Amino acid sequence: MGVSKLITTCFGIGYIQKGAGTVAALFCCLLWYGLKGAETNWLVQAALLVLLFFLGVWTATIVEKDWGKDSNRVVVDEVHGMLMALFLLPFQWQFVLAAFVLFRFFDIAKPLGVRRMEKFPGGWGVMLDDLLAGLYSNVVLQVVVKSHLIA
Repeated sequence: MGVSKLITTCFGIGYIQKGAGTVAALFCCLLWYGLKGAETNWLVQAALLVLLFFLGVWTATIVEKDWGKDSNRVVVDEVHGMLMALFLLPFQWQFVLAAFVLFRFFDIAKPLGVRRMEKFPGGWGVMLDDLLAGLYSNVVLQVVVKSHLIA
């Protein structure tokens, strides 16, 4: 398996027949929650988001030649979108769970322009729709955090 396929499938998760995107998002949540207590500041989180975004665009564009446009095997976009949903949230299981549910809702339902992002060419379309779904999820949860609706 080439490096591009390894990255786009999130080390093989994308080869799961059903629900690979959900499994990849869940895997991301488990890793994130596992970082609880680690000194992960906003700059590290932002750098990871930027790096993974461009890595995803690049590798998704490469594998499109073999697998076609936005193959269900490509799950790096779900991992990135989930990271966006979790960006700057407290490392508490309630927020991780809420981010997961909201992200999967926005990613599957594709409201508010999320579907339009898929129209961008190559890996851009693959990554941008999940970025926007993650951003919407994060905005909702930042409002919740700021208003202290979840403790």
